[in-house]
Formats: sequence, structure tokens, C-alpha cells
Amino acid sequence: MSTDNQTTAIEDGDAEPEPESDAEFDAAELQMLRERVEELEESLAEADAGDDQKKMTIVATQGSFDMAYPPLILASTAAAFDWEVVVFHTFWGLDILHEEHSKDLKLSAVGNPNMPVPNAIAALPGMDTMATKMMQRKIDENGTATIEELIDLSLESGVDLQACQMTIELMDYDEDDFYDGITTGVGAATALQHMAESDIQLLV
Repeated sequence: MSTDNQTTAIEDGDAEPEPESDAEFDAAELQMLRERVEELEESLAEADAGDDQKKMTIVATQGSFDMAYPPLILASTAAAFDWEVVVFHTFWGLDILHEEHSKDLKLSAVGNPNMPVPNAIAALPGMDTMATKMMQRKIDENGTATIEELIDLSLESGVDLQACQMTIELMDYDEDDFYDGITTGVGAATALQHMAESDIQLLV
């Protein structure tokens, strides 16, 4: 008695694929996780590198001729050292950024201990103008940069020169009155946030 062994022929195209083993699945998932960790480490390294940059915020409140220099000199110098610098101009300090008013700032002779005249004489009409011209002459002779040149230098160096929006409205100024590149529309809340994030805060 013969028994025929029946075989079922399965064509290659009809063959069912073998399921992936757990080991193969885990290896692929592990590789994806490793790549993701590397990406996160690179992002963290870039963030840490950015934290090394020092930040400084200066609040400029005075708009006299002599007091226009300290914030601009400090800001442009810090920017030269690759610091992130913000100068927030408010009240009379706003005139430093005003294209017309900045060219007519005065040095006050009254109450200035460095003036070689007593206050009674310093208070006479025309003394502020004379004191300002004397200082301008010294600046020219010494080759010191003008206020306009320091503003240009600061902007070119990446300093963010900001104009207080409340003061703009209070003084009835127009945004077009300021030098090109000045940041307008900045409020006290934004200025405080800059100060909170800064390594150095100065009130001038």
C-alpha cells in the first residue's frame, strides 16, 4: 500500500514574512533614542555656550550734554567685548536719542563742583551755553567722539538703544524724531525684564 505524501507548494510571493524579533525591534528603538539624546546634548551645549555672554542694562535718565556720554561710552565699550547691551532711555534721557535735541544738549554750570566759578555766577544767563561750548571745544581738541558718533558706533556694535514709550507720549515726540535704528515702543515692564536677565544694571 503506497501513501502519497502531499506537499503544499507556496510560491515565494505568497510566503508570509516572519515577524520581527523583539531583539531587532529593541535595537532599532534604542538607536533612535541614542540619536535623540545626541541632539538634546548638542542643543544643551549651544545653550550653555550662549549663557557665557555677559548682559548689561543701562537706564539713562538724564539728558544734559555731559550725562549723554557715560551711557553711550559704557554701552559701546561693552559691545566691543561682545556683551549684549541694552540702554533704556527715559524722561530727559530720551533727548539723547532725539535727532534734533541731541545736537543742542547743554552742560549745566549750576551745582557742578568741577566748574571753576561759584553757583552765583554759574546761575547767570548764558553760563550754561558758555560751559557747553568750552566742553565741546575740549572734545574737538582731544579728538573725542561726538554724541552722534557714539550713537552710530553703539548701533553698529549691536547695542539696543531703547526709547521709553511712556516718555515719548509724555513729551509728545514722534517716532520719526529719533535716529534710525532706535528701538521705540518699549515699556517699563520690558526694561525690568532686561534688568532681571542682566549681569550688570546701571542707572545713569
